[in-house]
Amino acid sequence: MYEPPYRTVLKPYGRALLALAREHENIICLSGDLTKQCEVDLFRDALPARFVHAGMAEANMIGIAAALAREGFLPFVHTFGVFATRRPLDQIINAVAYAALPVRIVGFMPGLSSPGGPSHQAIDDVALMRSIPNMTVIDVADATQAGQVAEATLDVPGPVYIRLKRGEIPVIMPPEHRLDVNHADVLTEGSDVAIFASGMMLPVALAAEQVLHAHGVESSVVNVAVIKPLDVATVLATAASARAVLTVENHSIIGGLGSAVAEVLAESGLGRPLQRVGIRDTFGEAALVANHLFRKYGLGVADVVQAAWRCLGRDEPVPLVPVIEVTEGEYAPV
Repeated sequence: MYEPPYRTVLKPYGRALLALAREHENIICLSGDLTKQCEVDLFRDALPARFVHAGMAEANMIGIAAALAREGFLPFVHTFGVFATRRPLDQIINAVAYAALPVRIVGFMPGLSSPGGPSHQAIDDVALMRSIPNMTVIDVADATQAGQVAEATLDVPGPVYIRLKRGEIPVIMPPEHRLDVNHADVLTEGSDVAIFASGMMLPVALAAEQVLHAHGVESSVVNVAVIKPLDVATVLATAASARAVLTVENHSIIGGLGSAVAEVLAESGLGRPLQRVGIRDTFGEAALVANHLFRKYGLGVADVVQAAWRCLGRDEPVPLVPVIEVTEGEYAPV
């Protein structure tokens, strides 16, 4: 059901936000000079009176959004993830989060999906946002969830940070899927390894599950779209049913999904071997293509398979990962 390659679509979030804004007149769209890149050119062209071009002044943009929220509007702020979090952090904390204002901060190009080097790679955004009181943190996995996330957060109290992939977005979830901000999605079930994945790493986890299954290892794959507040019940139930636990994220292993799951396991007293697949304690680098970065920094299918092998203490050679061929309009993990 979840076998790659996946077909891709363009601008699922942008189309959905515009449709939602037509139904809710209090929605305002703000852009930090990355309008087309963040899919909100659709909003700008259709509803220009409710579109604010804030320019490359992210701190000021957050201040504008906070003021709009105080007047009863629901502002959605858009830029790349690194600019949405590091630059205006003080304004997010003091102008938005402290007052628990309903501002939606949408950060595109998460983690190493940008080949632009450390200045453009949001490898710490989840850690930053997760540490802020009143903040909800969401890392959607595919086009289905990207098209649902704006509506799913309508009634979430306080601010929300949303991570979104840019460009061609894979369709992984079936049409009947609904993004639930209160529950993680258990996509496969297995008694050997519990794999918790978020965002762009879900297809990596699903591909690794297939390789492991072919070599006698049964894995649960859980899509953790909402990293804060974490669905503790699902995390504990899935981890308790397995012999080992993996977390898989396009983010530093410090402060993100891996840290969140480790905290839950430790506080509950549930003892399981844990491996965190993600960006180690390092900055990324520039590259012509993001796929190279995912391989170099250990975010590939082979890395997840190898981590599972280590967790289980298997003596056999680590299984080889087959190359998934893709054609135009398709997506597969590296």
